[in-house]
Amino acid sequence: MSPRRRSASSSMAAAAMPLAELERWLQVRVDRHPAATNLTMLDGYVAAIVAGPVSISPLDWICPLLAIDADAFNHGGTPEFAAISAVALRHNEISQILSTTPSQFEPMHRRKANGDVDPRPWCQGFYAATRLRPSAWAPLLDASNVNHGLLLPILLHCRDDQGRPLLGPPRSGRETRDFLRNAHADIPAAVEAMRQY
Repeated sequence: MSPRRRSASSSMAAAAMPLAELERWLQVRVDRHPAATNLTMLDGYVAAIVAGPVSISPLDWICPLLAIDADAFNHGGTPEFAAISAVALRHNEISQILSTTPSQFEPMHRRKANGDVDPRPWCQGFYAATRLRPSAWAPLLDASNVNHGLLLPILLHCRDDQGRPLLGPPRSGRETRDFLRNAHADIPAAVEAMRQY
């Protein structure tokens, strides 16, 4: 890494708010309607930005993610700037992992009270980022496209604006419950495949 890049990275890290603080900050901003209301959703959203089919200007995805104005990028030392820096660090971390050691990519999933992984918030964050550039994501969202399968482990856990399962109601039965309980295990490989798409 060049000295200039290392300096920019270290100053970004110094300005970034810790992730636990970012979680609280997001929850306080719920009334502003950020794309992510918790760290898990934020992680899914950022993963979609990194793995997505098109590059997006940071202003175009960070502003809706955090529900901030573009002017927040110009004012260091503010909570908004600290949040921007934390998001940029997570973006860079995901990008680095997917570029160098993709098998080590792990979404920040929460756990349910029974200990099972709850992939829903992460997947909902990922899906929210796809809505920034729907035409770019259209081939992957098209059920008749063979590459639609790349998004299935994520879309299985998503809901539409009315709270209905995005892919329609799941079949009833134990096999479906078991499948849904374990489908999150395919998400890291799916994200890596999308990055290569």
